[in-house]
Amino acid sequence: MRGFVKTVTAISGYLNVIAGTSLMLLMLLTIVDVILRGFNKPIVGAYELVALAGAVTIGFAMPRTALFRAHIYVDFLIASFSPTVRNTFNITTRVLVILLLVLIGWNLFTYGGDLQRSGEVSLTLQLPFYPVAYGIGICCFVQCLVMVCDVIKIRRGTYDE
Repeated sequence: MRGFVKTVTAISGYLNVIAGTSLMLLMLLTIVDVILRGFNKPIVGAYELVALAGAVTIGFAMPRTALFRAHIYVDFLIASFSPTVRNTFNITTRVLVILLLVLIGWNLFTYGGDLQRSGEVSLTLQLPFYPVAYGIGICCFVQCLVMVCDVIKIRRGTYDE
């Protein structure tokens, strides 16, 4: 099981690098666009690129953020329960999240296929939308693996470390 957790950690790390790169490009594009607007030379399609980069940034950062529990997590109520109740609650919520993310990932792949077949593209730059839908769908499935890692950590007793 340690190998599984290490593999999921590595995969989420690669996805996080993509998210970080996307965020860096998003910020750079925004800064350059603002500067060029001062000279009446805005970047054509900047709004589309920022929107797509924002989706990539959020979607691809999600697994790593959840793996290291770097998101906002309010557990003052759960902390008052006994360890058995707390672990049962945590496992139950992780299983529900896995089911939800499988549905979301599946629907994103279906939607990506629909976008690919229809040839839907952005208005200004004519960029296809389907790669972003597929990418975020993959991230949802990786997030499922992160939730499985959480269940493993809970069962081992190493989740709260």
